[in-house]
Amino acid sequence: MGEQPIFTTRAHVFQIDPTTKKNWVPASKQAVTVSYFYDSTRNSYRIISVDGSKVIINSTITPNMTFTKTSQKFGQWADSRANTVFGLGFASEQQLTKFAEKFLEVKEAAKLARDKSQEKMETSSNHSQESGRETPSSTQASSVNGTDDEKISHGGPETEQLQSENDRLKTAVEQSNTNAKKWETELQTLKESNARLVDALQESNTNVETWKKQLATCKEESDLLRIKIAELEAECNDANQEKERNAQLTLRVQELEAELQDKEQELENLRKQAEIIPQLMTECESITGKLQAAEAANKELTGKMDTLHSDVEESHQKQGHMKGELKKFMDVLEGKIDELHEVRQGLSKLGLDN
Repeated sequence: MGEQPIFTTRAHVFQIDPTTKKNWVPASKQAVTVSYFYDSTRNSYRIISVDGSKVIINSTITPNMTFTKTSQKFGQWADSRANTVFGLGFASEQQLTKFAEKFLEVKEAAKLARDKSQEKMETSSNHSQESGRETPSSTQASSVNGTDDEKISHGGPETEQLQSENDRLKTAVEQSNTNAKKWETELQTLKESNARLVDALQESNTNVETWKKQLATCKEESDLLRIKIAELEAECNDANQEKERNAQLTLRVQELEAELQDKEQELENLRKQAEIIPQLMTECESITGKLQAAEAANKELTGKMDTLHSDVEESHQKQGHMKGELKKFMDVLEGKIDELHEVRQGLSKLGLDN
């Protein structure tokens, strides 16, 4: 089946600076796909990430590797074969946790695969050693019975089979020795890689401690800045309150100045009025005299009016008396007119009779 992806996520990829071994160098300009791959033919696991046409991560997982979380969204691991340390920055702490859990799971699977491979090699080595132990006994038996040529000439097909088995075992022993030397070389390489990883881990821990101290220092500075900001805000609030009070006082002063101008105008008017008070007093005395004269004339007119009222009443009485006499005269006149009318009627009748 070949290599197949078993887990995929997205992250910003970094590599440790090869010169300083302290600073991180971005390997990608933006978040890229980071995947775990499993090779069923080799029974191995790899972390692969590609940015465009450039491979920025190609790390084979071994049981000795360790994934370390250095912050809530950042983790790293060292690859001795690539002679570098990879760092991943995630968008959330949940993505970092999932990636770390998958790393531990793949690491355990790689460990199991290595243990199985070692068991197979130990079994093959033990089988080779046992075969090697049996070969001298057969040789000893052949020496008892005679030389090898005699054994070949007298043993027949069984001797040929033993000879071929002996050759096969010798080849297996040589192969085992070759593999042992190879494993020793790989073990030495792994030890050196482990030492480099330990140094890198210690350096990383030192960096973490340094970063922690820097973070604590930054937090203290941040707390001091917050306190200073709070003090400045309080001072700004006091200054704003003072500005408001000054503005209110300015308005009050303007109002008082306007009132003062009004009062001064009133005072000026009163002064002008005070200047004409003597003239007004003279006029008032003159008017008082005139008023007294008018009152005297009024009294005189009142007497005259009383006299006129009495005369009017007397004339009203006379007029009433005259109206009575006139009525009597009118009644008498009407009687006379009626009599005259009767006389005219009588004379008219006499004329008609004549």
